[in-house]
Amino acid sequence: MTTHIEKAENFVKDLFSKKLPNTLIYHNLKHTQRVVKSSKELIEKSQIHVKQEEPILLAAWLHDTGYTQAYSGHEEKSAEIAEKWLKEQNADKELIKEVSRLIMATRMNAEPQDLSEKILKDADTSHLAKDYFDETSEFLRQELKLHKIKNYSHQEWIQQNIELFTEKHEYYTPYARQNWREQKEKNLYDLLNKERKAKKKLAKEEAKARLKVKYKDKSPDRGIQTLFRVTMRNHLKLSDIADAKANILLSVNAIIISLAIANFIPDLSNPESTSTTIMIPTFVLMIFSVASIVGAIMSTRPNVTSGEFTREQIKNGEVNVLFFGNFHRMPYEQFEWAMHEILENQTEVYESLMKDLYMLGVVLNRKYYLLRITYTIFMIGIILSVLSFIATYYLV
Repeated sequence: MTTHIEKAENFVKDLFSKKLPNTLIYHNLKHTQRVVKSSKELIEKSQIHVKQEEPILLAAWLHDTGYTQAYSGHEEKSAEIAEKWLKEQNADKELIKEVSRLIMATRMNAEPQDLSEKILKDADTSHLAKDYFDETSEFLRQELKLHKIKNYSHQEWIQQNIELFTEKHEYYTPYARQNWREQKEKNLYDLLNKERKAKKKLAKEEAKARLKVKYKDKSPDRGIQTLFRVTMRNHLKLSDIADAKANILLSVNAIIISLAIANFIPDLSNPESTSTTIMIPTFVLMIFSVASIVGAIMSTRPNVTSGEFTREQIKNGEVNVLFFGNFHRMPYEQFEWAMHEILENQTEVYESLMKDLYMLGVVLNRKYYLLRITYTIFMIGIILSVLSFIATYYLV
């Protein structure tokens, strides 16, 4: 008995190394060795006659050799290979017949008829009750994909395994039912958890997709989007120009004041050295320069806003949610609620964009109004300073 089993082990190892396709990443030598190990465990723990041990172990070693020839119908091929090899080993006819019968019992839908078939059947699916089930299950999924039999998604494979555990598979030997049930139930529990998480993730993605489509359907058409985009860009450019003009005024007048203080104003502690020819025009120039600086600062000084709003103000359309100054002190939950209120209604989307554009126009009007006054003051100051220099030069 021992001689046949040892030879079968060597035969299978040699056969798999030479003829088993590399794409068989589940039904390979490692799987066969697991089946043999589980068969030995079940034989040891079962009330089985010693003469039945040899055909079970031979069938365990040879039951997947048919994969070297075909994927579909491999059980028949395995039985043929086993019969041919056993004949070469001068095995008796009863042993050959028994091994072939046991190999055919490993078919997925086959119901085992005796204890020997039950042992081999349970051993062949022992991975369902092992802590390495996830790894072996993934190997099987990838193998089916590589052989173009079925390309299961992660979610589909979880559902297939749950169906296998709950509807299609059962252990037949008393030992397997008693000792392997706990780990099998744990593996099923893990599958159910994975299914729940996958469904939750899928539901969240579907909700996001629906929300995206909903907002897309209610969004302004391209012409309106272009209108707002171009107008908003033009207003922002005008705001940048206004700030640049104010910065020019600040820089020029600061330089004028610095030069006046440093070079044109004599030492006031020495009145005798003071010359009205220089003093009066210089003071005129400095006064108007200071006024220009104040105007430039006023045109660029930001207004302080409360940064808060109420739900009633949103519902009544009294506040522009798109402007940061109106929400910077609000909790995010309330700001999110306000944005959803706007996005729920296409009209409110238009109104918010128009309100934001209008408020930007109001700010621009104030900037350019103050800048116009400031430039006028600066121009008048320059003219009066020059006239003062001329007048004091001829009158003094």
